Amino acid sequence: MKKTVLITGASAGIGKATAIYLAQNGYNVYGAARRIEKMQDLKGYGIKPISLDVTSEESLVACIEQIVMEAGSVDILINNAGSGYYGALEDMSISDAKYQMEVNLFGVARLIQLVLPSMRKNKFGKIVNISSVGGKITLPMGGWYHASKFAIEGLSDALRKEVKSFGIDVIVVEPGGTKSEMVGLGTDYMMKVSGKTAYGQLAKGVGKMYAKIEKDAAEPIVIAKLIKEGIETNNPKTRYVGASGAKLMLFFRKVLSDKLFDKMVMSQMK
Repeated sequence: MKKTVLITGASAGIGKATAIYLAQNGYNVYGAARRIEKMQDLKGYGIKPISLDVTSEESLVACIEQIVMEAGSVDILINNAGSGYYGALEDMSISDAKYQMEVNLFGVARLIQLVLPSMRKNKFGKIVNISSVGGKITLPMGGWYHASKFAIEGLSDALRKEVKSFGIDVIVVEPGGTKSEMVGLGTDYMMKVSGKTAYGQLAKGVGKMYAKIEKDAAEPIVIAKLIKEGIETNNPKTRYVGASGAKLMLFFRKVLSDKLFDKMVMSQMK
């Protein structure tokens, strides 16, 4: 019997590529995002688009209720929707910071709460949380983004221990540079809030570095294949790392002291 997958943030990037790839490989896929008009082409692959705002309790509950009514349960949840606002901590409004945490952390946690009862009942479930290399390493201007991704790492590690006995696996995926809309949107926001402040010069350096990352970024299918590997393995790894520069950066983070790693990162901002 086909496993039912819900993937959030399916209107672009990793989410869209993963939805298509899994549908092509025999899964019953629901693609969820706010911009439902950007998912109409997914219907051609047999994917069912659902309008979802992960910051709205009503929207989250309605999404899960629809899938349970139509398919019986969510067997595999892929929490991919994300927000990538960048800007100096001093410059970013707390309201924008809260929004980022709502999307990247609390929306993820709430969806997990909603799918767990049926997963426990079925003694089967895969919960895939899309973190980032930015859940292990930090760049200047990314305080709130990194805070949200570091939190996802911790949340996932605790959850994994809680649900293992119910036959549920929790998998973290840590992409490096991957082609997406988020980099451009995050850089634009950063220049808007910090481009003309005391942090303006640093913001320009971070922007240049991101332009380089974007140039060498991997196609989203790289991450889609990692996700498929994780959900099809009986005993999956706790973390899957992939895309441009990811493994190298994590290696440097592991072997260098905090101060040496800071120096290496800041040398890329000039």
